[in-house]
Amino acid sequence: MAKEKKLVEAITSMEEDFARWYTDVVKKAELIDYSSVKGCMVIKPTGYAIWENIQKELDRRFKETGVENVYMPMFIPESLLEKEKDHVEGFAPEVAWVTHGGLTPLQERMCVRPTSETLFCDFYANEIQSYRDLPKLYNQWCSVVRWEKETRPFLRSREFLWQEGHTAHATAKEAQERTELMLNIYADFCEEVLAMPVIRGRKTEKEKFAGAEATYTIEALMHDGKALQSGTSHNFGDGFAKAFEIQYTDKENKQQYVHQTSWGMTTRLIGAIIMVHGDESGLVLPPRVAPTQVLIVPIMQKKEGVLEKAEEIRNQLISNFRVKVDDSDKSPGWKFSEQEMRGIPVRIELGPKDIEQNQCVLVRRDTREKRIVSLDEVEDAIKEVLDAMQIEMLERAKAHREAHTYEAKTYDEFKDIVANKPGFVKAMWCEDEACENKIKEDTTATSRCMPFNQETISDTCVCCGKPAKTMVYWGKAY
Repeated sequence: MAKEKKLVEAITSMEEDFARWYTDVVKKAELIDYSSVKGCMVIKPTGYAIWENIQKELDRRFKETGVENVYMPMFIPESLLEKEKDHVEGFAPEVAWVTHGGLTPLQERMCVRPTSETLFCDFYANEIQSYRDLPKLYNQWCSVVRWEKETRPFLRSREFLWQEGHTAHATAKEAQERTELMLNIYADFCEEVLAMPVIRGRKTEKEKFAGAEATYTIEALMHDGKALQSGTSHNFGDGFAKAFEIQYTDKENKQQYVHQTSWGMTTRLIGAIIMVHGDESGLVLPPRVAPTQVLIVPIMQKKEGVLEKAEEIRNQLISNFRVKVDDSDKSPGWKFSEQEMRGIPVRIELGPKDIEQNQCVLVRRDTREKRIVSLDEVEDAIKEVLDAMQIEMLERAKAHREAHTYEAKTYDEFKDIVANKPGFVKAMWCEDEACENKIKEDTTATSRCMPFNQETISDTCVCCGKPAKTMVYWGKAY
């Protein structure tokens, strides 16, 4: 018991210092380690396995809509990056530049991709000639580099993993439909797989992606009341097409510019999982994304037949669940604590007396509920527990979000809520950027999105009192 207590005490209480709790969890659960490259992290096997599960499920959903995977170079010539003015200005402060090839200065410096719009555009300018070449529905899985000043594991690092989709269409209507389709795929994925509820909506002009006609976002609320942008989908219109001369011959033999989209999700989703579901003991992983769904802990494992029975059960379950046996020489109490730290959804406790009675003990990670289950029925019982856990984790996250979502009609009320009640604030806005800037300056809260599901909180802008046009979710964000 002393060892078990020591492991949990290694985590700072989330109520005492949430940022420190987060860092403790990603380290103690062995998701990441720090590297000698400042601002970059080593993603360890457990952390990478979570990403692989995210990648596998997203990739499947993408391909169901006709998307194909490609890979672009990681270097972008400066002249290519500068073709779209708004785009390059948006990324200039974060770009990492390559100036030498070996010992030889380059004739033109190249940046390490912060994103790949310009590379895809350059490629599409040659690839697309006729309406028969459209649509192009491409995605790539890769890493990107953005020279962040302040970093935090998964949430913000100088190099991170992501997917970036880049599509080209014949019409504005098709591009808009694809933009919304991908946002909804992201939202459904977050709720169905990560058990993380999100708000779907459009970014303001100030907050949209550099070079985009419109940016759509899904916003999630973390346990500490801060918002996290969890996925974005951009409609580029024909702006990039005109900058890069991406044209096609239509059915009437006339030259037309294509309409493009771009959309992406990153490893910051792992940070979101931690901050939405974690507790004082560490990770709580949704079953559908957990690298190990079931951990079998043999009790008194040196007794004859215990380890053999544990392996027999593992072999029985392995075709339907991601399952492991902890046969290390640690004490059972330490193993229980470690399983909780790592967020493994279900623990099976199995000792000599259990084997005699043809039973085991199932322990559910999120509620700690224990059930004695016949070994003949263990497979059905595990499925029942995992399904219930997945659903109830989403419901708890929704309840937390609702309990920390507030409405403000006046500016004094708005400022008081932001200062004293962490969470989302729903308030009306006149759509004047001056008000958006003032709110950020006065409260550090930013516009998170203009939700698709609009409500009327009042008739006037929460900041200036002029007639309101849109309801906005506001909040402090990571």
